Amino acid sequence: MAKGRELKGRIKSIENTRKITRTLEMVATSKMKRAQDRVQAARPYAQSLAEVIAGLYSPDLAEKFPILRQPAKVSRAGVILLTSNRGLAGGFNSNLIKEGRKLLAKLDHDGVETELHVVGKKGLGYFKYIGRKVASSRIDITDRPTAQNAAEIVDDLLNRFVTRELDAVYVVHSKFVSALSTPPTSTQILPVIPPDTKGARPDYLLFPSAEAILSELLPLYVRNAVYRGLVENEAAFQSSQRNAMKNATDNAGEILNILRRTYNRARQAQITQEIAEIVGGSAALEG
Repeated sequence: MAKGRELKGRIKSIENTRKITRTLEMVATSKMKRAQDRVQAARPYAQSLAEVIAGLYSPDLAEKFPILRQPAKVSRAGVILLTSNRGLAGGFNSNLIKEGRKLLAKLDHDGVETELHVVGKKGLGYFKYIGRKVASSRIDITDRPTAQNAAEIVDDLLNRFVTRELDAVYVVHSKFVSALSTPPTSTQILPVIPPDTKGARPDYLLFPSAEAILSELLPLYVRNAVYRGLVENEAAFQSSQRNAMKNATDNAGEILNILRRTYNRARQAQITQEIAEIVGGSAALEG
């Protein structure tokens, strides 16, 4: 009955694994809802910022703000790659890393000197493994990112862009479309692209002036772009982990059904063999 004992051990092991994956699925489902709420709350604010900047923007004012400077040639760029600190989320981190590598390869091909800034243990571990230099890293951001986290990530790059040490800054993150669609995307956050001002401009009563207001809103707009990347990335991670753990739980259930059927057949065969041996022995004694 060695085979039967082996099957019982495998069944017990998979049952324990299924308990873990089911628990992780439930936790990710709970966190996913909160992360989605943060995404939905961040989008209207970003839209309002863009509308106000579009309403205030003019070519004359743009010349006064380095953040709006469009360099004739991009010679040096910073890339912020957002990943997670944890795994068990399917291809979530590998897709982000692939998108980051694609962007870096494109910039390298165009002759742009790049520096990489990584958020998350998974991205940091990968680039350390392949020997790629990482200019800075953050692994202390929790599953509830804040506007302060975004400012800490981008403010130094923003200052270096203003002083012309950098010509462009990009952020790579997952775009949260739905619980089943979280594609990786690359977004240029510096320089700020002049907004489209076609159509009727809002009639604002400005105080103290458009220039003073833009001087406050433009850095806020850049920080908010990174904050949106953080919250969308977190919602995408929780969604990916939930889907991965649900698939793992379902697969464990299918394997358990197969193993239990196999165990029952083996047990039935063993019982049949034992009965046949008893009957055969009894017949031999009677003969």
